[in-house]
Amino acid sequence: MEIRLNDKILDASLDNEKTIGEVLTVMEQWLSSSGHILSGISVDGVPVKASEIEETFKRDITSVKCIDVQTNPISELTASSLITLLDDINEFEKLKFEDKTNYFNRWKETACGRFISKEISDLFELCVRTFSNGDMTPQSLSSVAEEMLREVTEPVKEFGDIEPVLNEICEMLVDLPLDIQTGKDMKAARTIQLFTAVTEKIYRIFYQMDIQGYINNGQKANNNLPQSFPNKEQIIRQITEFTDVLKELLEAYEKNDSVLVGDLAEYEASVKIKELYTAITENCRSVK
Repeated sequence: MEIRLNDKILDASLDNEKTIGEVLTVMEQWLSSSGHILSGISVDGVPVKASEIEETFKRDITSVKCIDVQTNPISELTASSLITLLDDINEFEKLKFEDKTNYFNRWKETACGRFISKEISDLFELCVRTFSNGDMTPQSLSSVAEEMLREVTEPVKEFGDIEPVLNEICEMLVDLPLDIQTGKDMKAARTIQLFTAVTEKIYRIFYQMDIQGYINNGQKANNNLPQSFPNKEQIIRQITEFTDVLKELLEAYEKNDSVLVGDLAEYEASVKIKELYTAITENCRSVK
């Protein structure tokens, strides 16, 4: 059986896959890791309709000569969905109060709603709060969508713009244990909130830079880079280590352990997040 990906023959061998569904499941996992999403399937030259997918997936691969798979870059689909969401928010704002009641039920079934529900679940929850619960304003949702759109369309620039905020938050982390000890609960909570938010933003943009080809997977591509140039695997290890520190810091904060919070905030969290930021910055300079 021949497999074609975007009209090009795929040089891959099957292992224990026996059905079309098993083959496509493996392909979808690989596509997702490479920043693409499956957008269409044809079997022996016949396009598979949405209503036919279940039966098609059950077919034995020995009865098939060729599977054609079409894909789209997930970054393009994400950007398109975010632009559509911004239009939907504007539409929602213009509706009369009684018309807003059922808006979410209609919106979640649109292509935009389904994509965001599947691929950007945290944003989908904010859409629920805006279109259904009403405890988040359309303006706030627009701000989040616009920020995410910048992360997708201009990831390197958006990443560079984080640095002043990151430096400010690292200074706030040093003051965190004293804030806890002196009863400045609101300031301490804001520090944790901002620190968590910037961490999530770094993770999101790193993912975008990776799937869009900005992250070097192997050797240095620029002789001007330092000898300690970090590759993708090293950055992923740093992310894992930093995530562990973040979890430990949040647990200590919840237990009101100011001594442990102080040690983790000043000597671990603030140091490691800067190291991670620097590693990603140095890496992405070498491509595109």
